Amino acid sequence: MAEALIECVPNFSEGRDPAKVQAIVDAIASTPDVHLLAQESDADHNRSVVTFVGPPSAAVEGAFRGVAKAVELIDLTQQSGEHPRIGAADVVPLVPLSGITLAECAALAQQLGERIWNNLRVPVYFYEAAARREDRRRLENIRKGQFEGLREEVRSNLDRRPDLGGPALHPTAGATVVGARKILIAYNINLHTPDVDVARTIARRIRQSSGGMPHVKAVGLLLASRNQAQVSMNLTDYEQTPVHAVYEAVCREAAALGVEVAGSEIIGLWPRAVFEAAAAHFLKMENYRAGGLLEDRLPPRQL
Repeated sequence: MAEALIECVPNFSEGRDPAKVQAIVDAIASTPDVHLLAQESDADHNRSVVTFVGPPSAAVEGAFRGVAKAVELIDLTQQSGEHPRIGAADVVPLVPLSGITLAECAALAQQLGERIWNNLRVPVYFYEAAARREDRRRLENIRKGQFEGLREEVRSNLDRRPDLGGPALHPTAGATVVGARKILIAYNINLHTPDVDVARTIARRIRQSSGGMPHVKAVGLLLASRNQAQVSMNLTDYEQTPVHAVYEAVCREAAALGVEVAGSEIIGLWPRAVFEAAAAHFLKMENYRAGGLLEDRLPPRQL
């Protein structure tokens, strides 16, 4: 049986202060048996994404250390950015890679949430496979109103209160959303226009919640540093709705609105299969087969 391995991809509401981001990354990396794979920050989004892997106990410990440092350093009353958020440590997903099931990751997410509330006094919402309520499986449902709106709403609306802790949010760190999910593709497409309404229109047309493509979540944002609008997306099942199909859909919608696509960007790490499928599609490869790359056939010592 394969060794149990979990990927964790926490998102933190800080993308402009490199020292704060590095302190959070260092806290995660200080965990024994945790292997840091990637870190990315975006100043317009004011958000950082860290990707690391480890056996279950190490992954959970690394996630907690990252959350604790974020709670210490990030003050949401002084923070703003294009990306929706309700917490300093905004969302912490556990992703099963090998030797562990999604249900087992969901149970670990519950344990992590308990620790976050008990030790840091930050309320917790649970989403995706760890959700305690069906209407909270979708992250966007939890984040409605963002930190500022949710902070006020939990005072009077019992339905919006956290799953764990509270009912009031942490005064500076808000709340943290913890869950378990399959591999998710975070993908952004930038447009040759500063008109954010164009991006929002495209997002509305392609996302599943508006009757668009299955497993696609999308919002329209403005990247002030580039003077470009962006369609920012999460693809929750890339095997059912592949990245290349989403790219083509955005291109079609943009063209219909008289706008060109400027480029696209990867957030976090993607499986190789995504790129192989996209290459096969755009090159119209009739004899494509998985594992057909030269590097796949070379002995490891020659790579």
